[in-house]
Amino acid sequence: MLTVDQILAAQRAQVETLFNLTNTAFAGVEKLVDLNITAAKAALSDAAEQATTVLSAKDAQELVAMQATLLQPLAEKTASYSRHLYEIASQTGADLTKQFEAQNSQVQQKVMGMVDNAAQNAPAGSETAVAMMKSTIAAASNAFESVQKVVKQASEMTQTNMRNVADTAAQTTKRAATTSRKR
Repeated sequence: MLTVDQILAAQRAQVETLFNLTNTAFAGVEKLVDLNITAAKAALSDAAEQATTVLSAKDAQELVAMQATLLQPLAEKTASYSRHLYEIASQTGADLTKQFEAQNSQVQQKVMGMVDNAAQNAPAGSETAVAMMKSTIAAASNAFESVQKVVKQASEMTQTNMRNVADTAAQTTKRAATTSRKR
């Protein structure tokens, strides 16, 4: 039987977990805002610099050559921004997952403790029901761990693909800029 102190302790733990998850989410949002402010400042600075460069062109041929050289840094910065954005999202997701896993582990331990407590106080002949309950909890735990592994693998694969796409885009832009300069 649960006591009032046990119920209050469980409620305190849930509120603490909620605040920890909220703080982690806000930290991720803060990093995202910082990234966007930095990107906006850089874009404004680049736009001013590029406008000055374009206005200094003496003829159309020089203007075309300038456009090609202006595209390369833009593509590289876009790829870098995408990588940073993904890193923030995946790190925040990983932090939230760690907290959730820790909470899940504590809940499992408490449930198993309650089942053990109930088993000790259960009437004779209920051993089969207790064993079935423990087996069900163990199966649910194994299923949860399997899902976590699949999600982690998918996340790692997505991160690798994101890096490859960003690197390919940057390389393609460099080749295109080099080709247009040669013309």
